[in-house]
Amino acid sequence: MDLSILLEGQAGLAAIGAGLAAIGAGIGVGKIGGNAVEAMARQPESIGDLRTSMIIAAALVEGVALFAVIVCLMALSA
Repeated sequence: MDLSILLEGQAGLAAIGAGLAAIGAGIGVGKIGGNAVEAMARQPESIGDLRTSMIIAAALVEGVALFAVIVCLMALSA
């Protein structure tokens, strides 16, 4: 297999990887938010704790997605 064929397809694969990372983060944050709202509806007295946990979890998911996008962009420039 010729190396130039692999390098030509690398840009497309990096773009697909970045897109999948963004979609995965969106789905993850959506699930976190939905489950947190459901938990708040069931136990209104624990809203503060749930909100804090939800924000921390969403930030971690977004951090991993950002890392994945950066890795894809680095693969694109290599």
